[in-house]
Amino acid sequence: MNLCDLKTVRQIMSAFHLTFRKEFGQNFLTDRMVVEDIAEECCADPDSTILEIGPGIGTLTYELALRRREVVALEIDRGLIPVLQYTLGEFDNVTVHNQDVMQVDLDELLAPYFAKGPVSVCANLPYYITTPILMKLLESGLPFDYITIMIQSEVADRLCAKAGSRDYGAITAVLAYYGEAEHLFTVPADRFVPAPKVNSAVIRIRLHKEKPYRPKNEALLFRTIKAAFGQRRKTLSNALSAGFPELSKEQINAILASCGHEPTIRGERLDIAQFTPLSDALAEALGQSGS
Repeated sequence: MNLCDLKTVRQIMSAFHLTFRKEFGQNFLTDRMVVEDIAEECCADPDSTILEIGPGIGTLTYELALRRREVVALEIDRGLIPVLQYTLGEFDNVTVHNQDVMQVDLDELLAPYFAKGPVSVCANLPYYITTPILMKLLESGLPFDYITIMIQSEVADRLCAKAGSRDYGAITAVLAYYGEAEHLFTVPADRFVPAPKVNSAVIRIRLHKEKPYRPKNEALLFRTIKAAFGQRRKTLSNALSAGFPELSKEQINAILASCGHEPTIRGERLDIAQFTPLSDALAEALGQSGS
């Protein structure tokens, strides 16, 4: 069964009396080469379990099942469950759950699979909820090897940006705390049905086994990053003064100087290696050095 064939996709949707649901961000891939590339590139170990978010009609799931030990798929659309039973019926290494990834207990769901070996994530994420899903995966604390996601091209540029570049932002710095993002390839809008209005891109995040940067207070690190980008056009001194009103401007400038930064520097110039000691210095000033 060629699930990338447009005629086949429409026949399946018609047979199960389904329509593409915009509220779930349903855009199905119709380029077999792209699907195969994602399945190949999503992780290094073929003996991995893959958590797939939003399998749709099973296009990517099918290729993942051919290449990996097991696939655990979360599909929010109840109407697609019988479709997946049909399109993936030949596989005994695929488990589909009618669940919302934002509501499911990932720790409980994946515990049996982590007990067997490595687990990675692979997903074509809906544009409207990309960041919340990604942050849930990162903040779960689960030891994923890789997170490979297809997302809006513009968001991919932001997640993979380097400090000082136009696309670099708070989410970039936070992501770098958890892992290293790599842009794999771009996917034109016309490779989907229905076609979205913008191009997509596939990125792969290799999660740190041990984080190279260990802040004294993790929550304060994230607060520091948020403050630094909260008023992007302002200097870091002014941005931190607004984000940390309990500290005086003089204290902020002294902290910046202790970290080797001029008060006129802007937050987008700092990478995670620089944000960590800055947040530690702020933590000391605030008496919040405990994690």
